[in-house]
Amino acid sequence: MAPTQKLGLFSSSKLSTPVSGGHLACNPAIDLTATAGDAGNILVVWRANDQLVSKHTERNQKVLAVKWKEDGQFLAAGWSDGVVRLAGLESSKAVHHIRVCEAADAKIDFIAWSRNVTGKRSGVRIPLGALPWRDIDLGEVKSLVDLPHELTFLEVETALPKISPLPVSGGLGDDMFVFSTTSSLEFVFRPIGPEEADALHVMIVGTTDGGVHLSIYDSFVIGSFKYSPRTPAPSPSVFQLCGHGSHPEISTHALLFRPRGGDGTSINLVPIDLTFVHYSPVNLSLLASKMTAMQNLLRYLKQTQAHMIGEWKSTRELPGRFLNAVKEDLDNMERGPVSIVQALCHTVVTGHVFPPLKEWLVDSLAERGHKRWDKAVVSGLENLRGLMHENFMPALERCGIILSRLLGIARFHDTRESIGFTPAQITRLMDIVSCLTVIAHKILLSVMDELEHFQAFSSWLRLEIDKQASSTLSDELTEKEATMDNSKVLAYIQRYLVTSPLEYYFGEATREDYAKSQALVEDGASLLELLDKQLQRQEAGQRYMQALLHIGFLVDYLTSRASILFQNIAEAEKRTVRFGHPTELSVGQKIWKQDVQMCPKRKSCGTEVAAFTAIISESEKDRVSLFRTSIPIVNGISGISVTEACSLVLPRDTSIVDFKFLDDNALLILCSTKEEPAHTLLRISYRSAAIPYAEYRRVRATKAVDLPSHNAPSQVCLSFGFSKMPTGFTPVQMEVQKKSSARGEIPARVCLLGRDKAMLLVYALPEDLDTATHQLSLETVDVPMQ
Repeated sequence: MAPTQKLGLFSSSKLSTPVSGGHLACNPAIDLTATAGDAGNILVVWRANDQLVSKHTERNQKVLAVKWKEDGQFLAAGWSDGVVRLAGLESSKAVHHIRVCEAADAKIDFIAWSRNVTGKRSGVRIPLGALPWRDIDLGEVKSLVDLPHELTFLEVETALPKISPLPVSGGLGDDMFVFSTTSSLEFVFRPIGPEEADALHVMIVGTTDGGVHLSIYDSFVIGSFKYSPRTPAPSPSVFQLCGHGSHPEISTHALLFRPRGGDGTSINLVPIDLTFVHYSPVNLSLLASKMTAMQNLLRYLKQTQAHMIGEWKSTRELPGRFLNAVKEDLDNMERGPVSIVQALCHTVVTGHVFPPLKEWLVDSLAERGHKRWDKAVVSGLENLRGLMHENFMPALERCGIILSRLLGIARFHDTRESIGFTPAQITRLMDIVSCLTVIAHKILLSVMDELEHFQAFSSWLRLEIDKQASSTLSDELTEKEATMDNSKVLAYIQRYLVTSPLEYYFGEATREDYAKSQALVEDGASLLELLDKQLQRQEAGQRYMQALLHIGFLVDYLTSRASILFQNIAEAEKRTVRFGHPTELSVGQKIWKQDVQMCPKRKSCGTEVAAFTAIISESEKDRVSLFRTSIPIVNGISGISVTEACSLVLPRDTSIVDFKFLDDNALLILCSTKEEPAHTLLRISYRSAAIPYAEYRRVRATKAVDLPSHNAPSQVCLSFGFSKMPTGFTPVQMEVQKKSSARGEIPARVCLLGRDKAMLLVYALPEDLDTATHQLSLETVDVPMQ
């Protein structure tokens, strides 16, 4: 059949880095393409016309799988170290790191991302005309929102000042650069939008050891599972995930598993019931977004803590080296040892300078050393003040708001339904946040006090350097000496010069003290009251629990307690995940490629979903085997399925290059022929009543339909050519994306990768394709839910 029309070229690119390992992913919302290059060592994102957007590398690691999130906001890349890294659309840096498996045990080989609508409500606005008081004049208002729903997703955090970026240097680990730019912060801490209030994004990752890793809302991990067939005898084979299909309205997803051993002629279609999506006492979008925000805030607090400790150390290291330079000389004085504190206080009070101190002031320290000292302390304390006031305390404030929201949820559901956390757990976390807030205010006051006293001391120190270096006392020096606040100078020398009150909060604590404090806080007593008692003992000069005042101890304790909360919530959701009854699909020959699509059907009671699976064997690349598996679903639980099958056979001298399901109606097949045009795209209406699906039995051949021919009705198959295809271009891989309006209107697309793995052509499917096809195939075997 000659092509009915040609597809228009949407964009083209000649990639400077060829695609490696077939790792190619098109963004669902905008014209971006992610590829793995340089033998899988780099992850590259391209814009049309060869424009490089970003590159990401991990030392000594390779990209094993790539997939965009359904809304196009995140790119998930599975690396050879067993970690899935999520990179934001606005940044090339990974903003989330999800440990899926250990590199020594297994490798990531499959990633799927889907979107589900949670609960029973649809979040639609109510037309005013449907209300009994519709005649009231409300001006331009055309509809009303669901007030309880709007209040549920009211984001109080948007009224707060934005969290400030952290410095680029001085951070720890993988999160060092995540919070260093405003755009990255806005992306990580973006509020949940009204359009996503009832949506839940699910990421499923498959590993080579048969593991299935499940996470929701970007990075909230539910857990890992392993599929094993329900047979009387345990199956010796490991079943690897190789396909995934889902529908937004259906909580049950379809997974394709292939046995790692065997002849490779069959795969298992297995429903996985995510019943927490079908029903949850708490709105999952709200809960997952708050949990993810809390996780990100804890990461932000940890990085801020690292920066603050670094700044505090910078205020002590250089002055410490200067002071150590004179310490030995003062200890060896003829009149007996004198400490630097005693020597400086003696000079402030009497004006007399010990000879070793004078030599140190004039020769060792001098004007240059004083400038370095002053810059190190002033900049360090000012940076520390900024980190505490602009970064740490705002993050604590946001933690308190999230925990307050969770406390209300926990109290509402306390004794009625299991939601994975209790009011007592949230109260404990709020107690820790309160302790951190108290310590934060203590640190801020200490920093400002030390900075004020140091400025007085620094002025005096510079005056003494000038006096000792000059043979006569000038009028200018005399005037400066008269304006000195010696009380503050003495206070700084005695309280801050050698040791600082900030050491209570940033200094090193022994492991023994850490262990004692850990045991003490786990007793269940109010942590805030315990901290108050320890602060009183510290101010009175009595023995106290040093670790309890240490900001690192409290941040670590908050993180560990929050991790328990996250784990409990994940466990509650994980218990509701189950594998349904498997269906073995075989084509009698070794399988080359497969794909699966879920389509809902109306039913008088409950729901039924049809999982369509397309399979092509290695030896028959002119035949597509279609399987339609009807799965009944009641209350989110799948039942025993029934499978029907049919084969589509292409004309002679035509072979299939690649194929993908586009949506609920279309299967796209990229074909190559010996005639002109050499490459065509077939659009198969796989749900058409004209396709003769019949009961599937492995021992019996399926009924075949020739495509295209007079035996294939026009509503089953449409053929398209490609316009402006360069001479000599041979496609070897195809990716497809549905029409999207998430970030502006973008048509349904077909992305073709050339044999050289560098030429990339993107074609737009016609907008009226679905309408035309629907008019040709009004009689279908199943009807999508409305």
